[in-house]
Amino acid sequence: MYLVTLDSETDFDGWRKAARAFALHHVAPADVVWHVQGQTKDQMPPGLSETPSLPPIETESTFTVPANFIELARIAILHREGERFALLYRLLWRLKADHDLLVTMSDPDVAQATAMAGSVQRDAQRMRDLVRFREIGREQKAHYAAWFEPEHHIVAFAAPFFARRFADMPWSILTPDVCAHWNGHAISFTPGISRTEWPAPGRLEETWRRHFQPGRLTTTDAPVKRRRNLQDASVLGSILGPLLADAERWTGGRISPRPEAIMGHKAAANDLEALREEAAHCRACPLYKDATQTVFGEGPKDATIMLVGEQPGDKEDLAGHPFVGPAGQMLDRALEEAGVDRKKVYVTNAVKHFKFVPRGKIRLHQKPATPEIKACRPWYEREVAAIQPELIVAMGATAAQSVFGKITPIGKTRGRLIDLPDGRKALVTVHPSYLLRLPDPEAKVLEYQRFVEDLKIAASLQRKSARAA
Repeated sequence: MYLVTLDSETDFDGWRKAARAFALHHVAPADVVWHVQGQTKDQMPPGLSETPSLPPIETESTFTVPANFIELARIAILHREGERFALLYRLLWRLKADHDLLVTMSDPDVAQATAMAGSVQRDAQRMRDLVRFREIGREQKAHYAAWFEPEHHIVAFAAPFFARRFADMPWSILTPDVCAHWNGHAISFTPGISRTEWPAPGRLEETWRRHFQPGRLTTTDAPVKRRRNLQDASVLGSILGPLLADAERWTGGRISPRPEAIMGHKAAANDLEALREEAAHCRACPLYKDATQTVFGEGPKDATIMLVGEQPGDKEDLAGHPFVGPAGQMLDRALEEAGVDRKKVYVTNAVKHFKFVPRGKIRLHQKPATPEIKACRPWYEREVAAIQPELIVAMGATAAQSVFGKITPIGKTRGRLIDLPDGRKALVTVHPSYLLRLPDPEAKVLEYQRFVEDLKIAASLQRKSARAA
């Protein structure tokens, strides 16, 4: 039996290093016990005071797992479930033999890990939605403080969002786990507030002055010795570096609000108008530099169907609306023939900025690259959270990659309903611009009919939803 002691509740690097070593030495999950430094003796497994050491790993020994497992593990490890380390190692162990395990959502381990990651993401979104700052002090000495009680270990994960959105205002977010602070230049962390000191709204300023007044925050990071004693402090630096980068992509670039906007701000992140305004400032990838504007999704907030295209075209970039060019006209015609009520559908794109190559006065469409799709995917996820559609129709390879989070061949998945991890249905088809590019008139007619047949699946679901309502 092996005992692994991790540095903190969110020590992803420590877990990953140990899990890899155990997997390479064929140590079964049942023979590994995971423990977090600082837990009390009664939380320690009995009889594990001494554990054997693993022999050195041969340099040529290696194995691979899907990239989406690494991303899943990075998020799921922020969950408060005590068995999460064992669960993730069990998944890693099984992935060695079954590389496609993660697509089997009926598998209990896959379902649990996916649900945990989803819960962490929702908690981070809840923090972004609910944190409201209160002004402490006046004018040049003003500081802004807020109180939040996270369900999971998400403070360091979510903090970059507030640093980017409220970049011009020094602020502190106080939580029972760890407190995050922004001084206009860097994020720092200090110990969380004891549960016995949880401040009521009227005591927030008193609590701030007692624990976090500016004179006591003199460094951009908590001292190393203090950080080791924090429940979540070790998430700084290398452990959560990739997660912090992911979290920053949610911010859509820098927004510098006025103090009055912070104090009275009630626009939830899942509100479409708030999302559209936030996305207008998106700087998550370089495409914004050449595009005219962000082209966000449009449609009713209660749409049961969300159509996801690839990216805006030249017409859309100039107009600021999705699917208003030739491809949009073909889409409207196909939707009408399929029996889909266009006015009840939400339409968006996987990538919100127009990517092109200039050729004189003409701007030629260029396919978005994977980093650009990944950078824009948080906007798609937040649109889904706001709309709550029953069916998501991915039109084209770029859209499919965004919807499924990985490269998805259209030919193998087209024209059938696919279950998504969150319980929704997905339908993959071609992008209407593909039909416009077909040189053979006969092939164009046949492919258009296939496109209409695909959309009839969506029409059937829309009718069922209407009857249920």
